[in-house]
Amino acid sequence: MTSMPPKPKTPKRIAKRPARNHQPSRNHKPAHKQPELVIITGISGSGKISALKVFEDLGYYCVDNLPVDLIPNFAELAKASSEIEKTAIVVDVREGRGLEKLPRIIKDLKHHLKTTVVFLEASDEALIRRFSETRRPHPLGADEPVRSAIGEERKQLKPIQEMADLIIDTSKFNVHELKAHLRRRFQPGVGNPKDILVSCVSFGYKHGVPDDVDLAFDVRFLPNPHFIPEYRPYTGKHPKVAKYIRSFPQTQEFIDRISDLLVYLLPHYIEEGKSYLTVGFGCTGGQHRSVLIAEEVFKRLQKAGYQVKVVHRDSPR
Repeated sequence: MTSMPPKPKTPKRIAKRPARNHQPSRNHKPAHKQPELVIITGISGSGKISALKVFEDLGYYCVDNLPVDLIPNFAELAKASSEIEKTAIVVDVREGRGLEKLPRIIKDLKHHLKTTVVFLEASDEALIRRFSETRRPHPLGADEPVRSAIGEERKQLKPIQEMADLIIDTSKFNVHELKAHLRRRFQPGVGNPKDILVSCVSFGYKHGVPDDVDLAFDVRFLPNPHFIPEYRPYTGKHPKVAKYIRSFPQTQEFIDRISDLLVYLLPHYIEEGKSYLTVGFGCTGGQHRSVLIAEEVFKRLQKAGYQVKVVHRDSPR
């Protein structure tokens, strides 16, 4: 009788131990969740509280004037939370001497948490005007002039400003423009590569060049409607005056060339972090030629997809 060959043994399955670094933790978060911390800081009077309200509207858990020593603990609690994904805090000179620790804390936070530092600033003139309008004392004390307090504050905040991810000059922003700017930057799906506010300003050289213009163009080479009595009472926005100025070939060529130049320059300004650009157009009195040119360039830039406003400083006067 023929014996049957031995039945082959089925190999045993060896259960693999999960690697230690793959063991689920109690505070395990879904892979898609990326906790985020935005630190808002900057010069007093630059709009930090208005900015914080924007982040609150965008769904961030917001805290004003959080003590610097508590920021790491706050960040850890936010990371461990199953409900809070985005947080925003304001830290400024109200912190006192503790502010010196902030650069080191920010550096440590960026190693394990998506941290963005937003620094708001403004010109001395804009800040002094705002303090005058609100009649609120500067945080560094009401015993010294506001300008001196601002200077001291800039010195204290310089190390933080140098490590900021986003610097916004709010000198020319009103509250609504600042809010719109921040929403475009931080609201998901609303990012805009053309995120800069351009102000087209007309002015008259006899009244002086505006102090705040970034680029100034002299349009006094165009024929002056002022010398035509019929046009003298009107501005460059009047159809007859506008038609007269446009009737010269150099007018259209200038509008085309300047508009093309600005469309070329603006992406480079944005890349360098500029959030506001003032372009001035000046004629003798600021009533006819500069007004028409500012209006036309405004339309061109708006058509190109930029946020633009037009200001006629000396018209009517």
